[in-house]
Amino acid sequence: MKIDETAVQAMVAKVLDSKKYRHSGLNPATIEDLIKDEAPHTTSLKELLKIVRRKLHNVVAPYLGEPDYAALTEDLQKIQDRSLDSPQLIEFCRTALSGHASTAERIPVMSEFYSQLFAATGQPHTILDLACGLHPLAFPWMGLPITVRYHAYDILQPRVDFINQFFLKLGMAPLAENRDVLVNPPTQPADLGIFFKEAHRFEKRQPGCNRVFWESLHVKTLAVSLPSQNLSGTLNLLDGHRRLVHANLPENGRVNEILVDTEIIFLIETNLDAQNG
Repeated sequence: MKIDETAVQAMVAKVLDSKKYRHSGLNPATIEDLIKDEAPHTTSLKELLKIVRRKLHNVVAPYLGEPDYAALTEDLQKIQDRSLDSPQLIEFCRTALSGHASTAERIPVMSEFYSQLFAATGQPHTILDLACGLHPLAFPWMGLPITVRYHAYDILQPRVDFINQFFLKLGMAPLAENRDVLVNPPTQPADLGIFFKEAHRFEKRQPGCNRVFWESLHVKTLAVSLPSQNLSGTLNLLDGHRRLVHANLPENGRVNEILVDTEIIFLIETNLDAQNG
């Protein structure tokens, strides 16, 4: 089905005005991309809207856990000691991370996770956290200085605003941005790109998209992590996720693996000569 720009924007507005997304601060570019990607495979606007809503649910992933960002920001501002080893700050971050399924799984092994990651990549000066979710709140466990340029990208404005408040609390530059990285990949050069527990969901959104996305990034190393098992722990996902990564490797890309608990990190090196941002 062909759909003109007027119809696309009308459907974007309809989705954003729905009860589910009215106050979400969702990036309109995400909805527009889903509409244009699915339109050729549908025969009616009704069918298209149904498919877009279903895919959008997976993209936004509310089932993983979504906090009250206003309440979190209020609690954040009450923290007196903003040093990275502050017990109050660490407890705040741990509580927030435990409310989101993808970050909650990592909590018991966070120190080991980042120790192994940065032992392999070296200490980065500039990071791109792609489709970041609440992952920036793990910063106190990363062992990095607050001078690191930490660019975080997400499609929900309340989450982006909260992350910037968190960065400011730590004395870092507020570099979180509302951006759909699949539609509009960042051009910022960086030592390290991190793309944690999202590649499989990007693949469901748009089969085959990961290779083009990864090739567009100006990073020296791209760390792609994926779960080694499902959330219930009943299904081993390693072989399937290895196939996903190797099928999407950029041209001349090389990959190494780090396995930490229930998460596998694929370190992808390319010939890109990224410079520090």
